[in-house]
Amino acid sequence: MYAYIVRRLLYAIPILVGVNLITFVLFFVVNPPDDMARMQLGMKRVTPEAIARWKEAHGYDLPLLYNAGEKGMARLTRTIFFQKSVRLFLFDFGRSDSGRDIGYDIRQRMWPSLLIALPTLVLGMLVYVSFALLLAFFRGTRLDLGGVVLCVVLMSISALYYIIVGQYVIGKVMRLLPISGYDHGWLALKFTLMPVLVGVLSSVGASSRFYRSIFLEELGRDYVRTARAKGLRESRVLFRHVLRNALIPILTNVVAILPLLFLGSLIMESFFGIPGLGSYTIDAINRQDFAIVRAMVFLGSFLYILGLLLTDISYSLVDPRVRLS
Repeated sequence: MYAYIVRRLLYAIPILVGVNLITFVLFFVVNPPDDMARMQLGMKRVTPEAIARWKEAHGYDLPLLYNAGEKGMARLTRTIFFQKSVRLFLFDFGRSDSGRDIGYDIRQRMWPSLLIALPTLVLGMLVYVSFALLLAFFRGTRLDLGGVVLCVVLMSISALYYIIVGQYVIGKVMRLLPISGYDHGWLALKFTLMPVLVGVLSSVGASSRFYRSIFLEELGRDYVRTARAKGLRESRVLFRHVLRNALIPILTNVVAILPLLFLGSLIMESFFGIPGLGSYTIDAINRQDFAIVRAMVFLGSFLYILGLLLTDISYSLVDPRVRLS
């Protein structure tokens, strides 16, 4: 077990290094510091002196990979690659191009993102799996057909439509919840309830249809026929045996959502005015603050790899056929 975890962690290192290198190439080779300075200064005619001052103030005046003017290890450490990319492996995110501490911003903004993402994940899984089990239980009936049609209709509607309709109906017409904004403490719940409801509703169609397909596939297995031959009720077969054996694909689907638990939803937080990491990333893109974007790309990659590791470990807990050596 421990050897398996160590191997998976060692496999993750080259992946993170590769993501870091690709990010570095995109930000500093394709888009050199001189171009970044021109975009940040926002002038049509920027003097070379102004560009040099901006690069020096933000640490972009160093060589990219190798500093021939230094001695010893400083030839490698006194470079843009080390200062802006290698330090990310120590979770030293540095400062944004506007001068803010990125690590501090992440620690402050992660809580609003979690306050939306965690309830959305838990409530969503309960709704999606329960609805999919209901359709699988009544498979081949009018209820199943109506449920599938409903899922297809919900899948065909854009997520933006749910946001706009939710803000108009719940916020403006019924006046049950605020349209946008955020507050701290228990008052934050009234601002996050609508994003949670919209997040769950917007994914009901795709997720329920996906889980229904998984359950129907499991219902054709040999162990299901054996359980029925033993005289077990259909509800017991479905909820105890089929659901348990379908946990592996369910967990695999959940792992794609894990980075969003921390990084937040880009669209949802922007529309509802939630000061989470999703809106933080969108604001950084709009301001062309590449230091924040690099940090968020690295953090997202790290969380996704961590989610894959946790998923592999959980396989052994939900399925006795999986053994970790």
